[in-house]
Amino acid sequence: MLTLYDYLPSQNAWKVRVLLGLLGIAYETHQVSIFEGESHTQAFLKLNPAGAVPVLGLEDGEAIAESNAILTYLAEGTPYLPADRFSRAKVMQWLFFEQYHVEPVVGSLRFWTLTGRLQRNQAMVAGKREAGARALGALERSLKGRPFLVGNALTIADIAVYAYGHRAEDCGFSFANYPAVSAWIDRVSEAIGPGYPVHPYSIDPHSGG
Repeated sequence: MLTLYDYLPSQNAWKVRVLLGLLGIAYETHQVSIFEGESHTQAFLKLNPAGAVPVLGLEDGEAIAESNAILTYLAEGTPYLPADRFSRAKVMQWLFFEQYHVEPVVGSLRFWTLTGRLQRNQAMVAGKREAGARALGALERSLKGRPFLVGNALTIADIAVYAYGHRAEDCGFSFANYPAVSAWIDRVSEAIGPGYPVHPYSIDPHSGG
């Protein structure tokens, strides 16, 4: 059986839980105590040298790190990763966009905001907010007149970008300024369905949240 090395408040791990659920794939969970240093133990670093969750442990003992790489692996041969060359490349475009323009920006601002770390990172906040507005603007332009990021149905591109993207209001952005993004969030939420809660950092007593 697959093993997901998880941290519940992580939206990167959330993406993987969502796709596993949508595909009906059974898996075991190993919760990683990030703030107690478990992700930097020798055992964990053998799974992911970068020391970050999520990691997907395979049945043969191999492991895959990086959330979007895991999504791509799991989605192979399913409607969540198109087979045709152009659409597949467009999915990859959005996976790269998410890891460069969304997760490091919204993810960081959200973490700082929800765990009381905003002030100590104040020197970077203005730049992150500007970058976040640019990312949301790019999404707004891309989603006008189209239901999903690639094609007419949910793909891993939507799951990836939605993970942190739909939490942007947690750190000061307003979806009222991005109507196409707001409508897309509703569509993705409906396509994913219930059963995939966003866990607050406060469930981890070591997070500071």
